[in-house]
Amino acid sequence: MSEMMKSINLAKLGKFREFGLLGFIVLLSIVIQLLNPAFLSPGNLTDLIKNTAILSILALGMMLVLITRGIDLSIGATLALSGMIAALTVRAYPDLHPLLAILIGIVVGVVCGAVLGLLVSKVGILPIIASLGLMNAFRGMTYWVSGREWVSAYQMSDSFKHIATSSILGINTLVFIAIIIFIFFNYFVNNTVTGRQIYALGSNPDSAKISGINSDRIYMLVYTLMGGLSGLAGVLWVSKFASAQGNTGSGYELTVIAACILGGVSINGGVGKVTGVLLGAVLLGVLDNGLPLINVSPFWQMGIEGAIILIAVLFNTIVKKTVERNNLLRRVI
Repeated sequence: MSEMMKSINLAKLGKFREFGLLGFIVLLSIVIQLLNPAFLSPGNLTDLIKNTAILSILALGMMLVLITRGIDLSIGATLALSGMIAALTVRAYPDLHPLLAILIGIVVGVVCGAVLGLLVSKVGILPIIASLGLMNAFRGMTYWVSGREWVSAYQMSDSFKHIATSSILGINTLVFIAIIIFIFFNYFVNNTVTGRQIYALGSNPDSAKISGINSDRIYMLVYTLMGGLSGLAGVLWVSKFASAQGNTGSGYELTVIAACILGGVSINGGVGKVTGVLLGAVLLGVLDNGLPLINVSPFWQMGIEGAIILIAVLFNTIVKKTVERNNLLRRVI
């Protein structure tokens, strides 16, 4: 009964949080629009949505990692390595089909994620330590395979660069891919046994293992999936900006984690919703796009984003303590 009441409380608080986050995004957009009418212009909105699409793809993968009480600091480096290898391949084979370039990036990302998954699940290294080490290793590999050179726009085929500008069913390809991934994740976490096992493992690892959940398989799955999404994002990133560099995506893992936290994902594991993560990514997209339009200093931008993230963390902590206190009172009564 207590577990059922806890789920009900979390569901109510989750909906309240999502509506509040949505309301804040709308209010912030109105304020920015009043200060600079260019914010809601078609061109600017298109750019905002494209940037948010890449961020949301990565944030959905990171959500599963955080739910299992893990973390992946190597996704920025994986993104750079995957994008670089895809760009180098396109440079060597200009007639390569864009889908094959995307597949190459995904395969590279999957391998990177699988290596991290093995270190966490089989070797038993803490996720933060393993991913930190691999972050530097993958970044170094990016510089090595590229010879410390860039792959510029003129070295890429038009078909590759058009990945980010083309459309599917009238929807920009980046946005279309993000929508498909959103639908898949929403179904996966809510309607599959594996999805429920991921939450169970994050909520109580010991109980999950006793109940027969294969924790090693779950860890391998979430980190490999995160790597694959990072590889996909790397190709989309390079196509969008028409440039592959050794420092591509440097520090972007922190932005992805921030989107998850803003969306209500708990760093203590077991809590997180797909819709919340999407809203968190949209909020960061609005901030990154809108604050420069109203001439907010880059230093203030970082401060504002940091303050909002801190508030989100405090809110998560208060929610958790409130639910735990209510459940304790019910047991006593």
